[in-house]
Amino acid sequence: MPDLRYPALYRHPRLVWTTLRRPIRAQLLALTMSAGVSVLAAGCMTPIGVKRISPQDANRALTANVLTTGQPGAPAQEFLYRLNLTDKYREDPADTIAALHAGLGQVDESNRLFALAELSFDYAEHGGDRSYYLASAAYAWAFLFPENPAARPSCYDPRVRTAMDLYNRGVTAGLASGTGDEVDLSARRVALPFGPLQLDVDPAGFRFGGYQLVHFTSLADFQVRGLRNRYRHRGIGAPLAASVSKSGEERVDRWIPPRTKVPVTALLRFDDPRRGMSEGALHGTIQLYDAGERATVQIGDVTAPLESETTTTLAYQLEGAPVWDYEIAGFRSGDLSLMPTEDNLAMLRPYHPGRIPVVFVHGTASSPVRWAEMVNELMNDPVLGQRYQFWYFTYNTGNPVAYSAMRLREALQRAVKDMDPEGKDPALRQMVVIGHSQGGLLTKMTVVNSGKRFWDARFQVPLEQADISADTKDLLRRSMFVEPLPFVTEVIFICTPHRGSFLTENILGKIGRRLVNLPATLTKASFEMVKLNPTGAAQTAWHMPTAIDNMDWSNPFLKTLASLPIAPGVEAHSIVAVKGDGPPEEGDDGVVKYTSAHIDGVASELIVRDSHSTQATPATIEEVRRLLYAHLKEK
Repeated sequence: MPDLRYPALYRHPRLVWTTLRRPIRAQLLALTMSAGVSVLAAGCMTPIGVKRISPQDANRALTANVLTTGQPGAPAQEFLYRLNLTDKYREDPADTIAALHAGLGQVDESNRLFALAELSFDYAEHGGDRSYYLASAAYAWAFLFPENPAARPSCYDPRVRTAMDLYNRGVTAGLASGTGDEVDLSARRVALPFGPLQLDVDPAGFRFGGYQLVHFTSLADFQVRGLRNRYRHRGIGAPLAASVSKSGEERVDRWIPPRTKVPVTALLRFDDPRRGMSEGALHGTIQLYDAGERATVQIGDVTAPLESETTTTLAYQLEGAPVWDYEIAGFRSGDLSLMPTEDNLAMLRPYHPGRIPVVFVHGTASSPVRWAEMVNELMNDPVLGQRYQFWYFTYNTGNPVAYSAMRLREALQRAVKDMDPEGKDPALRQMVVIGHSQGGLLTKMTVVNSGKRFWDARFQVPLEQADISADTKDLLRRSMFVEPLPFVTEVIFICTPHRGSFLTENILGKIGRRLVNLPATLTKASFEMVKLNPTGAAQTAWHMPTAIDNMDWSNPFLKTLASLPIAPGVEAHSIVAVKGDGPPEEGDDGVVKYTSAHIDGVASELIVRDSHSTQATPATIEEVRRLLYAHLKEK
């Protein structure tokens, strides 16, 4: 019906158009102005375009995934968007994962498996059922190692590294015992979102050097402190630290400290997981690999690197260890024992036939932990770590040097006999002994022939004619009549006071002497030995010497030891620390002068510009590395 309010409009059509066009033009003008204002407000930014970001943000975007940012990475998000599942995943991740799983078998299977691996892990991390961790591991395994080699992702595909990490973390979290960081590697049946997983165990890998491995700790979430380098060997498998269970045989158990941890890698080997996913039931076998024994594993026709954490295992073993409290206590008390047996020789890992022992001997008021930096570097060397095994000797550093050296020699003799009673391992007879400070004096006493010289330097009565008990006579014979150990082929002296330390003459030396309490065995022997002085006890100030006394430049024992040559066939090397940049001959390391640490007849001598505790510094470690490589080449 015509609008009676405007009768003239129906009689003049041009007027009608003109009237109607005015509001349209006004609207168009308003829209144009609004768009212009928006463009100006956005800095002339178009709806589609690019924006420059910082290099750091760009690099982060390249490697972003659920493990690094807590959110699924670009490949998984792209896959969700392509299937219009982005909002659904946000609202119901479990149902979305089930929908993606139902679509397996299509042409996009590889992309789908990777998305399932990351989304399953994301869901488990954010409050979902823990079974999704193992589901993530299964999807990642199927993505990495498909039955059809043609479907295998390229080694250049960045998703490969992410999938390995998802598998490793999925296995660790999925097998977690629920208490602390321990991982349950027992055989059992586990429920997964798409069906049961039957876990079996291959028992072969659960033995380490003849010992049973127990109590497996995940290393994934630990931060290492106190060591310069954290060596991680990237690959497939969950890196764990395992405790060593005693074998029950004293002959071998005595050399393994109670807190020994060994690095192992747990591999959950899925049997054709894609078939299992289709049928609703999976099977997998838990396998363990010695991280120090092998670096790769065969999976079908693929040789894959094994993931391992050797540095973290070492740091975990030393965390809260009693050895840290031993240094001063072991100096003061001659009877204090750190080891469960009297040998005080321990192996970092159980004995490994075919590997040459490197024995570390610490210095005064010190302990084996001071070698940790050097051990971390050497055991992670790709060659040295496979050819050497690392032992360490602990001793009460206030005791007489001859007594401590006796215990070192006898411990090494027992270890060689216990480990290789039939003499079938030639590597045990190519031993290298490395001593720092006072430990260098003990080290030298493994490779010298003293005859009667130590005895004659102090006593005029022959030992056989001495009026002392049989026990004391035996102790003196074992400590003062020294022969070289036939299985030690190389020694390395680090900051060794061959001619004494100047600190023994000052107030520190005097205080140190007063702090030492000798063991009961030596205290008893000292009362008998007073009678050996021909002038009589009343006219002599003789007493059983401490290690501080032995490192005085005027001490008869030290002078005799300095005069003894290294046994033929043994190669000796010196590392001498000198502070500052002055002439080495005039310098010292704060404890030992160069003229005391320097000895003639060594195969090499390296001067490092450092302080006395140089065994943890790069220059000293690199020299030891060089010497071990040369030792390997020679032997």
